[in-house]
Amino acid sequence: MSSVGLLYVGAVLFINGLMLIGLVPGRSAAILNFFVGTMQVVFPTIILIQSNNDLPTIFGAAGLYLFGFTYLYVGILQVTDVGGEGLGWFSLFVAACAVVIGALQFTLVGDPVFGVIWLTWAVLWFLFFLLLGLGRESLTYATGWFTIFVAHITGTIPAFFLLTGRFETNAELAVLVTVAAAAALAAAFFLGRRGVPHGKSSPHESAAVSPA
Repeated sequence: MSSVGLLYVGAVLFINGLMLIGLVPGRSAAILNFFVGTMQVVFPTIILIQSNNDLPTIFGAAGLYLFGFTYLYVGILQVTDVGGEGLGWFSLFVAACAVVIGALQFTLVGDPVFGVIWLTWAVLWFLFFLLLGLGRESLTYATGWFTIFVAHITGTIPAFFLLTGRFETNAELAVLVTVAAAAALAAAFFLGRRGVPHGKSSPHESAAVSPA
Protein backbone atom coordinates (compact mmCIF):
# COMPACT_ATOMS: atom_id res chain seq x y z
CA MET A 1 0.00 0.00 0.00
CA SER A 2 1.36 3.40 -0.95
CA SER A 3 2.41 5.56 1.99
CA VAL A 4 0.76 8.56 0.33
CA GLY A 5 -2.45 6.61 -0.27
CA LEU A 6 -2.40 5.40 3.32
CA LEU A 7 -2.12 8.98 4.57
CA TYR A 8 -5.27 9.94 2.69
CA VAL A 9 -7.01 6.81 3.95
CA GLY A 10 -6.47 8.26 7.40
CA ALA A 11 -7.92 11.56 6.24
CA VAL A 12 -11.08 10.13 4.68
CA LEU A 13 -11.74 7.79 7.60
CA PHE A 14 -11.35 10.70 10.00
CA ILE A 15 -13.88 12.78 8.05
CA ASN A 16 -16.29 9.85 7.74
CA GLY A 17 -16.05 9.20 11.47
CA LEU A 18 -16.88 12.83 12.15
CA MET A 19 -19.83 12.47 9.79
CA LEU A 20 -21.11 9.47 11.74
CA ILE A 21 -21.04 11.31 15.06
CA GLY A 22 -22.82 14.27 13.49
CA LEU A 23 -20.01 16.84 13.27
CA VAL A 24 -19.62 16.89 9.46
CA PRO A 25 -22.60 17.00 7.06
CA GLY A 26 -22.86 14.10 4.64
CA ARG A 27 -22.63 16.22 1.49
CA SER A 28 -19.51 17.92 2.81
CA ALA A 29 -17.88 14.56 3.55
CA ALA A 30 -18.80 13.31 0.05
CA ILE A 31 -16.20 15.54 -1.60
CA LEU A 32 -13.20 13.91 0.09
CA ASN A 33 -14.74 10.47 -0.46
CA PHE A 34 -14.87 11.15 -4.19
CA PHE A 35 -11.25 12.41 -4.22
CA VAL A 36 -9.80 9.49 -2.25
CA GLY A 37 -12.08 6.91 -3.88
CA THR A 38 -11.01 8.03 -7.35
CA MET A 39 -7.35 7.96 -6.31
CA GLN A 40 -7.72 4.41 -4.99
CA VAL A 41 -9.29 3.21 -8.20
CA VAL A 42 -7.07 5.01 -10.71
CA PHE A 43 -3.71 4.28 -9.04
CA PRO A 44 -4.26 0.50 -8.65
CA THR A 45 -5.36 0.37 -12.29
CA ILE A 46 -2.09 2.01 -13.34
CA ILE A 47 -0.15 -0.39 -11.12
CA LEU A 48 -1.91 -3.41 -12.64
CA ILE A 49 -1.26 -2.18 -16.19
CA GLN A 50 2.44 -1.88 -15.39
CA SER A 51 2.68 -5.04 -13.26
CA ASN A 52 3.74 -7.36 -16.08
CA ASN A 53 1.78 -10.15 -14.36
CA ASP A 54 3.93 -9.91 -11.23
CA LEU A 55 1.79 -11.64 -8.57
CA PRO A 56 3.10 -9.73 -5.48
CA THR A 57 2.40 -6.43 -7.26
CA ILE A 58 -1.07 -7.57 -8.31
CA PHE A 59 -1.78 -8.77 -4.76
CA GLY A 60 -0.75 -5.40 -3.34
CA ALA A 61 -2.99 -3.49 -5.76
CA ALA A 62 -6.05 -5.74 -5.55
CA GLY A 63 -7.04 -4.76 -2.02
CA LEU A 64 -7.03 -1.08 -2.90
CA TYR A 65 -10.11 -1.47 -5.09
CA LEU A 66 -12.12 -2.71 -2.09
CA PHE A 67 -11.65 0.60 -0.34
CA GLY A 68 -11.70 2.78 -3.45
CA PHE A 69 -15.14 1.46 -4.38
CA THR A 70 -16.27 1.90 -0.78
CA TYR A 71 -15.35 5.59 -0.71
CA LEU A 72 -16.96 6.24 -4.10
CA TYR A 73 -20.08 4.42 -2.88
CA VAL A 74 -20.13 6.61 0.24
CA GLY A 75 -19.81 9.76 -1.85
CA ILE A 76 -22.67 8.70 -4.12
CA LEU A 77 -24.92 7.93 -1.15
CA GLN A 78 -24.33 11.38 0.30
CA VAL A 79 -25.36 13.25 -2.86
CA THR A 80 -28.30 11.02 -3.86
CA ASP A 81 -31.36 9.49 -2.22
CA VAL A 82 -30.06 5.93 -2.65
CA GLY A 83 -30.28 3.77 0.49
CA GLY A 84 -27.18 2.38 2.18
CA GLU A 85 -28.15 -1.29 2.27
CA GLY A 86 -26.07 -2.17 -0.77
CA LEU A 87 -23.01 -0.54 0.73
CA GLY A 88 -23.67 -2.42 3.96
CA TRP A 89 -23.60 -5.82 2.30
CA PHE A 90 -20.61 -4.80 0.18
CA SER A 91 -18.91 -3.93 3.48
CA LEU A 92 -19.45 -7.53 4.63
CA PHE A 93 -17.64 -8.70 1.49
CA VAL A 94 -14.82 -6.22 2.17
CA ALA A 95 -14.56 -7.41 5.79
CA ALA A 96 -14.25 -11.05 4.67
CA CYS A 97 -11.58 -10.14 2.10
CA ALA A 98 -9.72 -8.09 4.71
CA VAL A 99 -9.57 -11.14 7.00
CA VAL A 100 -8.02 -13.19 4.19
CA ILE A 101 -5.55 -10.45 3.25
CA GLY A 102 -4.66 -9.97 6.91
CA ALA A 103 -3.93 -13.70 7.27
CA LEU A 104 -1.78 -13.59 4.13
CA GLN A 105 0.17 -10.65 5.56
CA PHE A 106 1.18 -12.93 8.44
CA THR A 107 1.89 -16.05 6.38
CA LEU A 108 2.77 -15.06 2.82
CA VAL A 109 4.11 -11.52 3.12
CA GLY A 110 5.68 -11.75 6.56
CA ASP A 111 4.36 -8.38 7.72
CA PRO A 112 2.62 -8.88 11.09
CA VAL A 113 1.97 -5.15 11.62
CA PHE A 114 -0.04 -4.85 8.42
CA GLY A 115 -1.61 -8.19 9.22
CA VAL A 116 -3.09 -6.59 12.35
CA ILE A 117 -4.00 -3.44 10.41
CA TRP A 118 -5.96 -5.46 7.85
CA LEU A 119 -7.75 -7.37 10.58
CA THR A 120 -8.62 -4.06 12.24
CA TRP A 121 -10.08 -2.86 8.97
CA ALA A 122 -12.09 -6.11 8.84
CA VAL A 123 -13.64 -5.26 12.21
CA LEU A 124 -14.43 -1.71 11.06
CA TRP A 125 -16.06 -2.83 7.83
CA PHE A 126 -18.06 -5.44 9.73
CA LEU A 127 -19.44 -2.62 11.87
CA PHE A 128 -20.39 -0.83 8.65
CA PHE A 129 -22.24 -3.99 7.60
CA LEU A 130 -24.13 -4.12 10.89
CA LEU A 131 -24.96 -0.42 10.68
CA LEU A 132 -25.95 -0.19 7.02
CA GLY A 133 -26.74 -3.73 5.90
CA LEU A 134 -28.72 -4.78 8.98
CA GLY A 135 -29.89 -1.32 10.05
CA ARG A 136 -28.37 -1.39 13.55
CA GLU A 137 -28.68 2.35 14.04
CA SER A 138 -27.75 2.06 17.72
CA LEU A 139 -24.18 1.40 16.54
CA THR A 140 -23.91 4.70 14.66
CA TYR A 141 -22.10 6.68 17.33
CA ALA A 142 -19.78 3.83 18.40
CA THR A 143 -18.93 3.10 14.77
CA GLY A 144 -18.17 6.76 14.20
CA TRP A 145 -15.75 6.92 17.12
CA PHE A 146 -14.05 3.66 16.10
CA THR A 147 -13.67 5.04 12.57
CA ILE A 148 -11.96 8.14 13.96
CA PHE A 149 -9.57 6.07 16.10
CA VAL A 150 -8.83 3.59 13.30
CA ALA A 151 -8.12 6.47 10.91
CA HIS A 152 -5.00 7.31 12.88
CA ILE A 153 -4.01 3.87 14.18
CA THR A 154 -4.08 2.22 10.74
CA GLY A 155 -3.70 5.22 8.43
CA THR A 156 -2.10 8.44 9.58
CA ILE A 157 0.52 7.08 11.99
CA PRO A 158 1.88 4.18 9.88
CA ALA A 159 1.81 6.46 6.81
CA PHE A 160 4.17 8.93 8.46
CA PHE A 161 6.49 6.10 9.55
CA LEU A 162 6.54 4.90 5.93
CA LEU A 163 7.08 8.40 4.53
CA THR A 164 10.06 8.99 6.82
CA GLY A 165 11.58 5.57 6.16
CA ARG A 166 11.20 4.48 9.79
CA PHE A 167 8.50 1.84 9.40
CA GLU A 168 9.33 -1.52 10.97
CA THR A 169 7.33 -4.71 11.30
CA ASN A 170 7.80 -7.39 13.92
CA ALA A 171 5.77 -9.37 16.44
CA GLU A 172 6.25 -6.85 19.26
CA LEU A 173 4.95 -3.94 17.19
CA ALA A 174 2.08 -6.08 15.93
CA VAL A 175 1.05 -6.72 19.55
CA LEU A 176 1.25 -2.98 20.25
CA VAL A 177 -1.05 -2.21 17.30
CA THR A 178 -3.42 -4.97 18.44
CA VAL A 179 -3.65 -3.48 21.93
CA ALA A 180 -4.24 -0.01 20.46
CA ALA A 181 -7.00 -1.30 18.17
CA ALA A 182 -8.69 -3.24 20.99
CA ALA A 183 -8.53 -0.19 23.28
CA ALA A 184 -9.99 1.95 20.48
CA LEU A 185 -12.89 -0.47 20.03
CA ALA A 186 -13.61 -0.49 23.77
CA ALA A 187 -13.40 3.32 23.95
CA ALA A 188 -15.68 3.67 20.92
CA PHE A 189 -18.42 1.56 22.50
CA PHE A 190 -18.01 3.39 25.79
CA LEU A 191 -18.44 6.73 24.02
CA GLY A 192 -21.29 5.25 21.98
CA ARG A 193 -23.30 4.69 25.16
CA ARG A 194 -23.28 8.42 25.85
CA GLY A 195 -25.57 9.14 22.92
CA VAL A 196 -25.14 11.52 20.03
CA PRO A 197 -24.92 15.10 21.32
CA HIS A 198 -24.57 16.62 17.89
CA GLY A 199 -27.48 14.81 16.26
CA LYS A 200 -27.81 11.21 15.23
CA SER A 201 -26.73 10.24 11.73
CA SER A 202 -29.21 8.28 9.68
CA PRO A 203 -28.23 5.02 7.98
CA HIS A 204 -28.04 7.06 4.77
CA GLU A 205 -25.43 9.35 6.35
CA SER A 206 -23.74 6.39 8.03
CA ALA A 207 -21.92 5.40 4.86
CA ALA A 208 -18.48 6.13 6.27
CA VAL A 209 -15.46 4.01 5.61
CA SER A 210 -11.45 2.86 4.95
CA PRO A 211 -8.50 2.25 3.65
CA ALA A 212 -6.21 2.02 0.81
